[in-house]
Amino acid sequence: MLAPRLAQKSLRTSSSLSTRNVVLRLSPKSCLAARPSTPIAPRPLVRYTSSVPPPTTWVDRFPASIRPYIYLTRVDKPIGTLLLFYPCAWSITMASYAHEAPLTTSLTYLGLFGLGALVMRGAGCTINDMWDKDLDKAVERTRTRPLARGDITRRQALGFLAGQLTVGLGVLLQLNTYSILLGASSLSLVTIYPLMKRVTYWPQAVLGLAFNWGALLGWSAIAGSVDWHVCLPLYAGGICWTLVYDTIYAHQDKIDDVEVGIRSTALLFGEHTRPILSALSASTMSLVTYAGVLNAQGAPFYFGVCLGAAQLARILWSTDFDSRASCWRGFVGCGWSGFWVWMGAVVDHASIAAGVVW
Repeated sequence: MLAPRLAQKSLRTSSSLSTRNVVLRLSPKSCLAARPSTPIAPRPLVRYTSSVPPPTTWVDRFPASIRPYIYLTRVDKPIGTLLLFYPCAWSITMASYAHEAPLTTSLTYLGLFGLGALVMRGAGCTINDMWDKDLDKAVERTRTRPLARGDITRRQALGFLAGQLTVGLGVLLQLNTYSILLGASSLSLVTIYPLMKRVTYWPQAVLGLAFNWGALLGWSAIAGSVDWHVCLPLYAGGICWTLVYDTIYAHQDKIDDVEVGIRSTALLFGEHTRPILSALSASTMSLVTYAGVLNAQGAPFYFGVCLGAAQLARILWSTDFDSRASCWRGFVGCGWSGFWVWMGAVVDHASIAAGVVW
């Protein structure tokens, strides 16, 4: 009895091994053919997310062909436009206060100068990058700019610049003849500024001369000519302000600047940056206050100046001049000081229009 059972067990084992060998030797096509014909329920759809990283700024949502030109204008970093606009706004609002101009007149010129600041700041960036194409390649923060990276050529940038200047001229032609001539005379400063960092440690002073031209131009747009005894201290205060914020800005690149031979007040002031900028900040607010006194401004104007002074003091107290991120925050923060000065002038002018005397 034992022998038949062993023989039957051996036969089953042999049959099982044979079946396994057959299954293992089946090709994928054979497996597919062997599947039953009964329908299989479809698997639920899965929504997959794209592996392409999201745009780093809103500019990256534009077509690749125009993206370099948008980046060339730095329109994604509006602080530069605001720093150019605020001296214009100070002057327009103070002139409107002095001449009791209607609010509609002030708003019209603020709009024109806002557009002009946007366009001409972009043109200034284009000129700067055309000058600095080779230098920008050697500086970590600027090597990704369109010209330095090779996204566009100098010839293409020149054609774009022509378009920018045409728009800027269109804005300028909306002003009176005196203001047109005065505004056109500032173009030489815009053009030579990038060269200054190669020959002097004071390129920030030249930038101040260009960036604060609106302190003169805004007044002449409202009044027909510049009131020099008010506008000169306002202009000088703006230049000191530019020295403050652009020195902070220049501290971002001071290590690379030494290696490539770029000069700046950040390198000139060195370890004495904080006390020197404190003195320049005090000069800024003193000169703006003096311009307000000469223009017989009311209490709201001086309150705005006090807020602007407090903002500059906060920036100079908190900025780490050896940290690129801290310097950028300080640079942007300086813009708020100009904003508060303007707000003081706005409230002052609005009060006069409303018949309120402080």
